[in-house]
Amino acid sequence: MPFDGTDLVLFGAAFAAALVSGLAGFAFALVAAGAFLQFLPPTTAVPIVLAGSAVAQLFSVVALRRAIVWPRLRPFVVGGLLGLPFGIYLLTAIEPSGFRLLVGTFLVAYSLYALAAPKPQPIAAGGALADGAIGAIGGVMGGLAALSGAVPTIWCGLRGWPRDEARAVYQPYIMVMQVAALAMAAAAGAIDREALTGFAVALPAILAGAWCGMRLYRRVDDRQFRLIVLWLLLASGVALLAPRLWAATG
Repeated sequence: MPFDGTDLVLFGAAFAAALVSGLAGFAFALVAAGAFLQFLPPTTAVPIVLAGSAVAQLFSVVALRRAIVWPRLRPFVVGGLLGLPFGIYLLTAIEPSGFRLLVGTFLVAYSLYALAAPKPQPIAAGGALADGAIGAIGGVMGGLAALSGAVPTIWCGLRGWPRDEARAVYQPYIMVMQVAALAMAAAAGAIDREALTGFAVALPAILAGAWCGMRLYRRVDDRQFRLIVLWLLLASGVALLAPRLWAATG
């Protein structure tokens, strides 16, 4: 069956999201969700975005597998898996828009500060306990606002880890969080046939985008990579604040 206009837009969005994910290691959902939610119901769009993000992360994780230090990664993953169900529970217990406003403000403020200030001295304190706490915060944010990777990405930068080592932490972490969220959605019967079909259609674009993104990643240096990450974190914060700002000015 030939693509119609909507299919082409979604295919392009999947490619662009995977390209950004391959380049920076995160932000697949930031790029893809807006387009997918414009044309598909949330029950179809969200599983496609989760599955697409997991595949894009897996592609990059395989490419960076030699940089993975399992003892370093483990606290993040354990903390994230503990925090994710709590974040999903909070969806029904608090007002998500207020939480998104808080997180968006933090991301914008941090990104602008980090872009303007010199690179800080690495944080060495806290060890695995601090890393696990950051993972748990990411899990809560993933369940509540689909932003599991934002805080771990910032933390890896503050730790001062080289870019391959940082990505070898937050990319497997994001992948595990997305797979866990998908498993919970499947267990709740929230993945329909349309989502499976849409993911199958988007898969070639996701693989192609992730491959191109990794090729671009190899062409940037550490300073350029840091700037890319900070600008994407800023974009994530603006995306969270945009609905509230639009409502205030509308």
